[in-house]
Amino acid sequence: MSVRFTKLALGVALGSLFSGTLLASDLVVTFDDLNSDKKAAFEAVIEAFKEANPDINVTANNGDREAHKNTIRNALQNDAPDVITWYPGNRMGPLVDAGLFMDISDLWASDPNLSANFNAIKPTMTRDDKQWGVPYSYYQWGIYYRKDIYDKLGITEPSTWTELLDNCDKLTEVGVTPFTVGSQNLWPLAGIFDYLNLRTNGYEVHNDLTAGKIKYTDPRIKATFENWGEMLDRCSFVSTHATMDWQAGITPFANGDAAHYVMGNFSVGQYKDAGLTDDQIDFFQFPEITEGVDRAEEAPADAFFIPAKAMNVENAKKFLAFIATPEVQGDWNMAIGQLPPNSEAPINTEDKFIVEGMETLSTASGLAQFFDRDAPSAMADAAMQGFQKFMLDPSTLDEILENLDKVQAEVY
Repeated sequence: MSVRFTKLALGVALGSLFSGTLLASDLVVTFDDLNSDKKAAFEAVIEAFKEANPDINVTANNGDREAHKNTIRNALQNDAPDVITWYPGNRMGPLVDAGLFMDISDLWASDPNLSANFNAIKPTMTRDDKQWGVPYSYYQWGIYYRKDIYDKLGITEPSTWTELLDNCDKLTEVGVTPFTVGSQNLWPLAGIFDYLNLRTNGYEVHNDLTAGKIKYTDPRIKATFENWGEMLDRCSFVSTHATMDWQAGITPFANGDAAHYVMGNFSVGQYKDAGLTDDQIDFFQFPEITEGVDRAEEAPADAFFIPAKAMNVENAKKFLAFIATPEVQGDWNMAIGQLPPNSEAPINTEDKFIVEGMETLSTASGLAQFFDRDAPSAMADAAMQGFQKFMLDPSTLDEILENLDKVQAEVY
């Protein structure tokens, strides 16, 4: 356990001891990540909470994430824990609408951290003007690029669509493919679509699309694909992308055959494993396309929720308030190499990608969760297949969008 966790726990625990007699009560927390770093960080938080609250008997359960996705509805309906992990945004929508999560708007209003330091991610935790969970971690997406190639050609980070296209023209002139991607498993293309749609139409339109409120043949969505088409013309992608997974897509990036990768921050370690250094790679936010559209970002987040059938609600809220503190959020995310949603939490300032990510996400107008989290799985699968088909043959766009409208009508 970290020093900060220990000091925080000790301070709260001493306050409890001097406030009167301790009466034992319970708390059951369900987590969903068995990866060694995530598991260890969660366990450290549980131990810190126990030390801070010696009057609460805590039972912590952890399990496989994929299994959790398949069993959460049953878990919420039968013998529900007091706190459980799930995803924000549209992914929480069906469980909220089914009455399986508790409204915790009162906690967001009264807690000094939630009310002041979670502004960027608050819309993602909101449905029907109410808040339903507390996020503990997220990470940025954006454009990772070969800074050494940029420097050699005398080009700079673009802030607008026109500037990005101009940079791509200069790269193409010297035989460098502007973008790499590995689309074999489809999901990397969802990140490209999300950013194109967020920058073309904004956060609300994007959310309405993934929520099934807007058709894919809507002129606004067609405009997104028109921008994607322009990107294919001037910011070409490696021609073999459909045969590569996302990791294989790193090879042309590492070799200098491609200059950009639209990807999440989890990829940085892979770039370095491929032989690149901090001096050779850097990051910039996906550029503005439609002037005046507020800058929303792609930031998959993980959060805790209180089931509607929780037995120990006050303890559950105490736990959520605990994990919202800057100290806990900072230590937790430094341990797993991600970002704290609390804008006042400490971060690893020696990691330039973490620093840039914190600036990017904490100042965003809204945070999308990634297409395959924001849309139902059947819709996401069909859409991502359509994205790849469009990448391979843009002339099929009308057929793709009409098919996605049909899938949408069946799914929602």
